[in-house]
Amino acid sequence: MNAFEKAWVLVTSQDPMLQNIVKTTLEMAFSSSAIALLLGVLIGLVVAYNDFPGKKIVVVIMRTLMGLPPVVVGIVVYILFSGTGPFGHLKLIYSVDLMIIAQVVLITPIVAGMTETSLSPLVDRMRPTLKGLNLSLPKKTALVLFEGKYQLIAVYLFAFARAISEVGAIQIVGGNILNKTRTMTTAIALNYNTGDFSLAVALGIILLAIALGVNLVAGLLQIGLKKRND
Repeated sequence: MNAFEKAWVLVTSQDPMLQNIVKTTLEMAFSSSAIALLLGVLIGLVVAYNDFPGKKIVVVIMRTLMGLPPVVVGIVVYILFSGTGPFGHLKLIYSVDLMIIAQVVLITPIVAGMTETSLSPLVDRMRPTLKGLNLSLPKKTALVLFEGKYQLIAVYLFAFARAISEVGAIQIVGGNILNKTRTMTTAIALNYNTGDFSLAVALGIILLAIALGVNLVAGLLQIGLKKRND
C-alpha cells in the first residue's frame, strides 16, 4: 500500500495513538481559543468603544503583537514556567495546560486586534443610539456584541484555526511527548522528519476534516441567527 492508502487505514481503524493525539489537539485548541476569545474581545471592545489619549499608540501596539513569532512566545513561556522561572513552582512544564497558556498569549492579541478593527465602525454608528437609550454599561456592551455577532464568529474561527494549526510554541512548552502533549501538527512535523508519511497524511486528513466541520457549524450558526433576525 502507498502512503495514502495506509493513511486511510489509520483514519478508519480507531488507532489508540491517533485518537490520543486528536483528543489532545482538540482539548488544547478549543480551550485556548475560547479563553483568548473572552480576553481578546474584552480588550478589543474597550479600545473600540472608548476615546482616550494614546489610543492610536495602543492600536499600533495591538496590531504589532498580532504578529508575535510563535517560537519567541514559546521560549518566553518556557523560561517563565521552567524550574528556575518565577512560575516554576506550578510544575506546568511539558503539560497541556502550559500549551494552552502559550496559545492564549499568542492568540489573544490577534483576537483583540481583529475585534477592534471589526467593531470600531459598528461602535461609531451605534454611539448616538447608545447615548440616547441611556443604557447601563453591561447592556451597552451586550447590545454591541449582539450587533457584531457575525464579526465575532469570524474572529473565533480565525482564533480556532490559529490554535489548531500552531507548531512552534506548543512544541517548545509541551515537548511533543507521546500520549501526553503530542498534537496533530507536532506529530505531522515529527513523522515527516522520520519518514512516516502515512501517519502524517492521516493526521492531515483529520485536521482538514475538523477545520471543515468547525466552518460548517459556524456557517449554520450564522444562517440561523440571520433567519431569527429576519
